[in-house]
Amino acid sequence: MSTAKLKIGIIGCGGIANQKHLPSLAKLTHLGEMVAFCDIVEERAVKAAKEFGTEQARVYVDYWELLQDESIDVIHVLTPNLQHSFITVAALEAGKHVMCEKPMAINSVEAKKMLEASKKTGRKLTIGYQNRFRDDSQVLYTACRQGEFGDIYLAKAHALRRRGVPTWGVFTDKEQQGGGPLIDIGTHALDLSLWFMDNYKPKSVTGSVFHKLADKFEGNMFGPWDPKAYEVEDSAFGFIKMENGATIFLECAWALNITDTREAMTTLCGTEGGAEMKGSPAIGKGELVFNSAKYGKLVETKATTGGGIAYFDAGAEDPGVKEARQWLESILNDTEPLVKPEQAFVVTQILEAIYESARTGKTIEFE
Repeated sequence: MSTAKLKIGIIGCGGIANQKHLPSLAKLTHLGEMVAFCDIVEERAVKAAKEFGTEQARVYVDYWELLQDESIDVIHVLTPNLQHSFITVAALEAGKHVMCEKPMAINSVEAKKMLEASKKTGRKLTIGYQNRFRDDSQVLYTACRQGEFGDIYLAKAHALRRRGVPTWGVFTDKEQQGGGPLIDIGTHALDLSLWFMDNYKPKSVTGSVFHKLADKFEGNMFGPWDPKAYEVEDSAFGFIKMENGATIFLECAWALNITDTREAMTTLCGTEGGAEMKGSPAIGKGELVFNSAKYGKLVETKATTGGGIAYFDAGAEDPGVKEARQWLESILNDTEPLVKPEQAFVVTQILEAIYESARTGKTIEFE
């Protein structure tokens, strides 16, 4: 590994920056240091620089000025979804490697520009799907690659909240975000399912999108929202058929009248067995259940966080830190990041197709 430290620039100093990226990078100063911060609200950039930057960290309100700094190696794009594509392309063309927060872009046209810019410039690009780095995800991925479940022909991608509408930032602004829970949390569940199945060839998509609970904010975990400013869907569902016949059912909601909530999880069904993610893995209380038939009986094998259970550790490192480490090391060692932009592009295509199918009432066919 190279012993040089990477110089990191942050574009977007809002919620996701302060919740995930900045605290994670702050634990990896032996690999890289944050030397520049940019936000259209200068006070946010100043605050982030003081808390997470080097002593000489610079502050910008114009990302173009930040990109002119030739000493910066890496850019983290942590803005609302609408800005992902053009900032990422500009950063790649400026010779920077880019980590872009999920989703890749608001549509596949913009995502393709990012993919092409990465290939043209030779700079690395990855997308912020940190749930791949959870312990249960890593175990399940290994089991899939070792053929534990045989031919995986069915998956359910779960991203369901009972009342969990984010009431800060621009989450309910359709122009800025491109959509609601489908593009926000559905993207994580779909990414996991495709990754476990190692299947990135969709054939057709049928989708339903609902705007039913925009004024039903009672009990929302983040407090009440303004119904007049609620421009996105509250739930969405997709039926995805792959070229090899495998099928994925994607269910996602910020608000839905259910009690069984699951977010960033999947259920897999194969010819030799299956697996289900349950519990709350994001807060260290996940449960991974393998099922099969052995010795003439139906068998379930559980691996649960805590208590010294195999594969898991209650004090396990945060997935955001693992994500950041693997990303920085991929640059220093010139290896591939775990989340490849080509994979994230397919996720974007499918999400876009669900919205389009819901809008037109038709099944969307892929070429």
